[in-house]
Amino acid sequence: MNDVLLRALAGEPTPYTPVWFMRQAGRYQAEYRRLRERYTLPEIVREPELAARVTLLPVQNLGVDAAILFADLTTPLPGMGVAVELVEGKGPVIGQPIRSRDDLGRLRPLEPERDVPFVLEAIRLLKKELDVPLIAFAGAPFTLASYLVEGGASRRYLEVKRFLYHDPEGFARLLERLAEGMAAYLKAQAAAGADVLMVFDSWVGQLTRRDYRRHALPATRRLFAELEATGRPTLYFGTGAMHLLELMHQAGPRALGIDAATPLAWARERLGATPVQGNLDPAYLFAPKPRLLAEVDAILEENMGRPGHVFNLGHGILPGTPEAQVRAVVERVHERTGA
Repeated sequence: MNDVLLRALAGEPTPYTPVWFMRQAGRYQAEYRRLRERYTLPEIVREPELAARVTLLPVQNLGVDAAILFADLTTPLPGMGVAVELVEGKGPVIGQPIRSRDDLGRLRPLEPERDVPFVLEAIRLLKKELDVPLIAFAGAPFTLASYLVEGGASRRYLEVKRFLYHDPEGFARLLERLAEGMAAYLKAQAAAGADVLMVFDSWVGQLTRRDYRRHALPATRRLFAELEATGRPTLYFGTGAMHLLELMHQAGPRALGIDAATPLAWARERLGATPVQGNLDPAYLFAPKPRLLAEVDAILEENMGRPGHVFNLGHGILPGTPEAQVRAVVERVHERTGA
């Protein structure tokens, strides 16, 4: 197996910089769009052969150094008793939001073999096909709690902050329940064969440093402590989280994803030898090719050849991204760093 990603996540020297992309399987790919004409997103996720096929597409078509399982952050939530609908153009919609500690009784412990067997089977199928590491992922406790409390995507995050400020103990219980569930989910994915475990904290940038330290950090730290037993490298990524970077490091991941607004050199200075991943602005994939490649070069130069760097975006690939541009980034990173 091409283990360059695993070596980079261990902080070891590598023959070249590995590269993969968040949301590297999706609507920007013609073959995926053809599948979506026949199947909904939940149908693809719940059918192991389809999920495996979509996961493999970027590896086969782009030459990336890792696959990431095709799923959604909310995929395990129905197994915990949460009604979730994935609405086109809106994302996940929660049928009955959790707005107080009285609502916590609706949550049940996640049992992965019972509740998400299709995810585990997709991983087993992929491990027979892949020659690069497979990344499994879950949502961080705070981000999942935000979905559950807000009822879906939000611009102001008022309901989640209202719950947090009015009943910090109740909110802490919600985070603990979610940390337990995601620990079980990721451990089961590791047992099925996943090589890397990634935690996405998409909404964490809405917290101040004080609120992150008081409210989100304890449950997130517990989650990463539970994952240590798997022996798999762990990655933690948050958007809009430059002000939280050092606190997120304290949560205990082996490596940290860096968003596009966080200077890579600045992050490496503060994190020392901790491996990092990032951080091309996904909008650059729409730029003229010379401008795109110049930005790729600039990020590589910021890293200054230090070990422990995985090239990625500072967020997920955007719909409508030209596939040729994504392939050009892979080729440029490999070419410039020694592949």
